[in-house]
Amino acid sequence: MRFRRSVILGIGVLLTVAAFADRILVQSRQHIAIPNTTTMLTLTSPAFEHNGTIPKRYTCDGENVSPELRIGGVPPNTKSLALMVDDPDAPVGTFTHWVVWNIPPNTTQIQVGAKDIGVEGTTSFSRTGYGGPCPPPGKSHRYYFKVYALDIVLDLLTAGANRTQLEMGIEQHLLAVAELTGLYGR
Repeated sequence: MRFRRSVILGIGVLLTVAAFADRILVQSRQHIAIPNTTTMLTLTSPAFEHNGTIPKRYTCDGENVSPELRIGGVPPNTKSLALMVDDPDAPVGTFTHWVVWNIPPNTTQIQVGAKDIGVEGTTSFSRTGYGGPCPPPGKSHRYYFKVYALDIVLDLLTAGANRTQLEMGIEQHLLAVAELTGLYGR
Protein backbone atom coordinates (compact mmCIF):
# COMPACT_ATOMS: atom_id res chain seq x y z
CA MET A 1 0.00 0.00 0.00
CA ARG A 2 2.89 2.37 0.83
CA PHE A 3 4.45 1.67 -2.54
CA ARG A 4 1.17 2.49 -4.30
CA ARG A 5 0.84 5.83 -2.40
CA SER A 6 4.47 6.68 -3.26
CA VAL A 7 3.87 6.01 -6.93
CA ILE A 8 0.67 8.10 -6.95
CA LEU A 9 2.40 10.89 -5.03
CA GLY A 10 5.37 10.75 -7.47
CA ILE A 11 3.09 10.98 -10.47
CA GLY A 12 1.27 13.94 -8.89
CA VAL A 13 4.57 15.74 -8.31
CA LEU A 14 5.67 15.08 -11.89
CA LEU A 15 2.40 16.43 -13.29
CA THR A 16 2.68 19.55 -11.14
CA VAL A 17 6.28 20.15 -12.23
CA ALA A 18 5.35 19.58 -15.88
CA ALA A 19 2.47 22.06 -15.69
CA PHE A 20 4.67 24.65 -13.96
CA ALA A 21 7.47 24.15 -16.52
CA ASP A 22 4.98 24.51 -19.38
CA ARG A 23 3.67 27.78 -17.87
CA ILE A 24 7.24 29.13 -17.63
CA LEU A 25 7.95 28.06 -21.23
CA VAL A 26 4.80 29.77 -22.51
CA GLN A 27 5.67 32.95 -20.62
CA SER A 28 9.25 32.94 -21.92
CA ARG A 29 8.05 32.53 -25.53
CA GLN A 30 6.36 35.89 -25.27
CA HIS A 31 9.83 37.47 -25.05
CA ILE A 32 11.39 35.48 -27.92
CA ALA A 33 11.10 36.82 -31.47
CA ILE A 34 9.59 33.97 -33.48
CA PRO A 35 10.64 34.10 -37.15
CA ASN A 36 8.01 34.65 -39.81
CA THR A 37 6.81 31.19 -40.78
CA THR A 38 4.11 32.28 -43.22
CA THR A 39 6.32 31.36 -46.18
CA MET A 40 7.83 27.97 -46.82
CA LEU A 41 10.54 27.36 -49.39
CA THR A 42 9.31 25.00 -52.11
CA LEU A 43 10.89 23.27 -55.09
CA THR A 44 8.72 21.68 -57.79
CA SER A 45 8.97 20.69 -61.43
CA PRO A 46 6.33 20.44 -64.16
CA ALA A 47 8.42 17.57 -65.61
CA PHE A 48 7.81 15.15 -62.70
CA GLU A 49 6.07 14.98 -59.35
CA HIS A 50 7.81 14.49 -56.00
CA ASN A 51 8.84 10.80 -55.86
CA GLY A 52 7.79 10.46 -59.50
CA THR A 53 9.79 9.18 -62.45
CA ILE A 54 12.18 11.61 -64.12
CA PRO A 55 11.44 11.61 -67.88
CA LYS A 56 14.17 10.18 -70.13
CA ARG A 57 14.72 13.60 -71.73
CA TYR A 58 16.51 14.82 -68.56
CA THR A 59 18.84 11.80 -68.30
CA CYS A 60 21.93 10.49 -70.08
CA ASP A 61 19.56 8.28 -72.09
CA GLY A 62 17.85 11.36 -73.53
CA GLU A 63 18.89 14.97 -74.15
CA ASN A 64 20.70 15.15 -70.79
CA VAL A 65 19.33 18.64 -70.05
CA SER A 66 18.21 19.91 -66.67
CA PRO A 67 14.46 19.87 -66.04
CA GLU A 68 12.47 23.02 -65.41
CA LEU A 69 12.41 23.82 -61.69
CA ARG A 70 10.11 26.20 -59.84
CA ILE A 71 11.07 27.86 -56.57
CA GLY A 72 8.57 29.44 -54.20
CA GLY A 73 8.35 30.78 -50.67
CA VAL A 74 11.86 32.24 -50.54
CA PRO A 75 12.40 33.84 -47.11
CA PRO A 76 12.48 37.66 -47.27
CA ASN A 77 16.06 38.06 -46.00
CA THR A 78 17.53 35.63 -48.55
CA LYS A 79 20.65 36.99 -50.30
CA SER A 80 21.23 34.03 -52.65
CA LEU A 81 20.07 30.53 -53.52
CA ALA A 82 22.11 27.37 -54.05
CA LEU A 83 21.07 24.19 -55.87
CA MET A 84 22.38 20.64 -55.68
CA VAL A 85 21.30 17.43 -57.36
CA ASP A 86 22.67 14.13 -56.12
CA ASP A 87 22.09 10.38 -56.17
CA PRO A 88 22.62 8.66 -52.80
CA ASP A 89 22.02 5.22 -54.38
CA ALA A 90 25.10 5.25 -56.62
CA PRO A 91 27.39 2.22 -56.15
CA VAL A 92 30.38 4.49 -55.35
CA GLY A 93 28.48 6.54 -52.73
CA THR A 94 26.56 9.78 -53.21
CA PHE A 95 27.04 10.96 -56.79
CA THR A 96 26.69 14.69 -57.50
CA HIS A 97 24.87 15.66 -60.71
CA TRP A 98 24.70 19.45 -60.38
CA VAL A 99 26.07 22.13 -58.08
CA VAL A 100 25.14 25.83 -58.47
CA TRP A 101 25.31 28.75 -56.03
CA ASN A 102 24.81 32.52 -56.00
CA ILE A 103 21.52 32.13 -57.82
CA PRO A 104 19.62 35.45 -57.44
CA PRO A 105 17.10 35.22 -54.57
CA ASN A 106 14.24 36.48 -56.75
CA THR A 107 14.58 33.44 -59.06
CA THR A 108 11.25 31.61 -59.26
CA GLN A 109 11.92 29.45 -62.31
CA ILE A 110 14.93 27.66 -63.72
CA GLN A 111 14.36 26.88 -67.39
CA VAL A 112 14.94 23.52 -69.10
CA GLY A 113 18.65 23.21 -69.93
CA ALA A 114 19.49 26.32 -67.86
CA LYS A 115 22.96 27.80 -68.13
CA ASP A 116 24.47 30.79 -66.34
CA ILE A 117 21.93 30.84 -63.51
CA GLY A 118 24.71 31.21 -60.92
CA VAL A 119 28.21 29.93 -60.26
CA GLU A 120 28.55 26.26 -61.17
CA GLY A 121 30.61 23.75 -59.26
CA THR A 122 32.27 20.49 -60.23
CA THR A 123 30.07 17.41 -60.32
CA SER A 124 31.03 13.77 -59.88
CA PHE A 125 31.39 13.72 -63.68
CA SER A 126 34.51 15.92 -63.08
CA ARG A 127 32.99 18.87 -64.92
CA THR A 128 30.65 21.77 -64.29
CA GLY A 129 27.05 21.89 -65.47
CA TYR A 130 24.13 19.53 -65.19
CA GLY A 131 24.70 15.83 -65.71
CA GLY A 132 21.47 13.87 -65.75
CA PRO A 133 20.63 10.58 -64.08
CA CYS A 134 22.67 7.73 -65.53
CA PRO A 135 22.40 4.77 -63.15
CA PRO A 136 23.73 1.32 -63.92
CA PRO A 137 21.12 -1.19 -65.10
CA GLY A 138 19.05 -2.61 -62.30
CA LYS A 139 17.03 -0.90 -59.64
CA SER A 140 15.73 2.63 -59.79
CA HIS A 141 17.80 5.37 -58.09
CA ARG A 142 16.60 8.39 -56.12
CA TYR A 143 17.73 11.84 -57.29
CA TYR A 144 17.48 14.66 -54.78
CA PHE A 145 17.05 18.16 -56.20
CA LYS A 146 17.69 20.56 -53.29
CA VAL A 147 17.43 24.34 -53.17
CA TYR A 148 18.95 26.30 -50.29
CA ALA A 149 18.03 29.85 -49.23
CA LEU A 150 21.12 31.60 -47.83
CA ASP A 151 21.65 34.79 -45.87
CA ILE A 152 24.83 35.65 -47.86
CA VAL A 153 26.26 35.71 -51.36
CA LEU A 154 28.99 33.07 -51.40
CA ASP A 155 32.06 35.07 -52.39
CA LEU A 156 34.30 32.54 -50.64
CA LEU A 157 33.83 29.84 -53.24
CA THR A 158 35.46 29.86 -56.65
CA ALA A 159 33.85 28.44 -59.76
CA GLY A 160 34.41 24.72 -59.90
CA ALA A 161 34.13 24.07 -56.14
CA ASN A 162 32.56 20.70 -55.38
CA ARG A 163 29.51 19.72 -53.36
CA THR A 164 31.46 19.22 -50.12
CA GLN A 165 32.99 22.69 -50.37
CA LEU A 166 29.57 24.20 -51.04
CA GLU A 167 28.06 22.37 -48.05
CA MET A 168 30.80 23.75 -45.82
CA GLY A 169 30.25 27.25 -47.24
CA ILE A 170 26.52 27.27 -46.58
CA GLU A 171 26.63 25.55 -43.20
CA GLN A 172 26.27 28.70 -41.06
CA HIS A 173 24.15 30.66 -43.56
CA LEU A 174 21.17 28.43 -44.21
CA LEU A 175 17.71 30.02 -43.91
CA ALA A 176 15.62 27.26 -45.51
CA VAL A 177 15.87 24.10 -47.64
CA ALA A 178 13.41 22.51 -50.05
CA GLU A 179 13.76 19.15 -51.74
CA LEU A 180 12.25 17.47 -54.76
CA THR A 181 12.93 13.76 -55.25
CA GLY A 182 12.81 12.10 -58.66
CA LEU A 183 13.30 8.43 -59.57
CA TYR A 184 15.04 6.93 -62.55
CA GLY A 185 16.11 3.41 -63.48
CA ARG A 186 17.40 1.60 -66.53
